[in-house]
Amino acid sequence: MKTDEEYMQIALDEARKAFDADEVPVGAVVVSEGIVLARAYNSPITNSDPSGHAEMLALRKAADALGNYRLNCASLYVTLEPCVMCAGAIIQARLSRLIFGARDPKTGAVVSLYNILTDERLNHQVEITEGILSDECGEILSRFFRQKRVTSAPASVKQ
Repeated sequence: MKTDEEYMQIALDEARKAFDADEVPVGAVVVSEGIVLARAYNSPITNSDPSGHAEMLALRKAADALGNYRLNCASLYVTLEPCVMCAGAIIQARLSRLIFGARDPKTGAVVSLYNILTDERLNHQVEITEGILSDECGEILSRFFRQKRVTSAPASVKQ
């Protein structure tokens, strides 16, 4: 069985695909009993789909692979802390564990802004591990947005 770091490396490979597609570079992998069930990267722009986050796509693929929307034996590895939408989907999928790389101080719904996955008022709580390959996960996001700022700046600023 692989380590958390090795599975996060697979998620980072997915994030690089998003980067190359000019999408916010977030990647996700769903694993159950050492088997990769699904992998995906952000593609809301490419697919004109507001729910096209890496987590949502990976959860759909994993549920399809198992023939069941309940993924209670599975873990989700994602390069960035999930948003409210994705945290809700994680609860609905009954995932046992979430492992993420970088925190998201603007939209993070796991530890940064909200604690959805551990809220005892909900019918399911998820074990959380954060900070796995956080530097690498944060760096690809920083590089992407730095590049966006440069390419969208007026010509006089780019020099």
